[in-house]
Amino acid sequence: MKFSVLGSGSKGNCTLVESGSTRLLIDNGFSGKEIIGRLNRLGLAPELLTAVVITHEHDDHIKGIGVLARRLNLPVYANNATHKAAEHRIGKLPAPREFGTGEPFVIDGLQVHPFSVSHDTADPVGFVVSDGNSSLGYCTDTGKITQLIKHHLQKCQALVLEANHDVQMLQAGPYPLALKQRVLSSRGHLANGDSVDLAAHLAEHQLQLLVLAHLSAINNHPDLVQEVVRRRLLPSHGSLKVLLAGQLQTCPFLEITS
Repeated sequence: MKFSVLGSGSKGNCTLVESGSTRLLIDNGFSGKEIIGRLNRLGLAPELLTAVVITHEHDDHIKGIGVLARRLNLPVYANNATHKAAEHRIGKLPAPREFGTGEPFVIDGLQVHPFSVSHDTADPVGFVVSDGNSSLGYCTDTGKITQLIKHHLQKCQALVLEANHDVQMLQAGPYPLALKQRVLSSRGHLANGDSVDLAAHLAEHQLQLLVLAHLSAINNHPDLVQEVVRRRLLPSHGSLKVLLAGQLQTCPFLEITS
């Protein structure tokens, strides 16, 4: 199994997971034209996609799903609350599919296990995607780390995890007070230190590959993230491979080993 973060940030998020002939998109906050261009950079024709799974209904995660699904007749999986909340933005889907939060389901041999996260949307989830040998965790847009999140992610060899903001940069930045409070709340986003602390915990289990994603362009900087990683993660977990995903670039395929 392998994956690529096609782009991540406040202007669009999408990750591709591939195993054999199965190719899943987790979210798609990019326009149809943009996501097709990013897939082409990986040498993948959009027609080879199998399905889309949705974490939550914020625009930077769903903006391009409707257009892509209708063009390619793709099934789109989400829980009931997210389907309803996203309907006005996505439009009519050719093949909507519903899952229950906490209930695993299978797409062409890949098991997808949605788990609850803490964000200000209808019923937000993260995912563990497994081919039976290795597992990828996907956890962005959560304001706190719960025992449930730790439980699901500690079985993963690879993880896409948000490192959204630097707390001091956010507090001193241009956001209105109400928006700062929202980001910092338990239903907002993870700060760099919170993300790195979780990664350190997971590295004690099976985590080998970490992609830090969803960096804020206004309240964070790659140098700040890398500094926290150097100080708080690598000294005790030097074998962990750590990459940063960006808004503009597509990550190369990363292979997950069990």
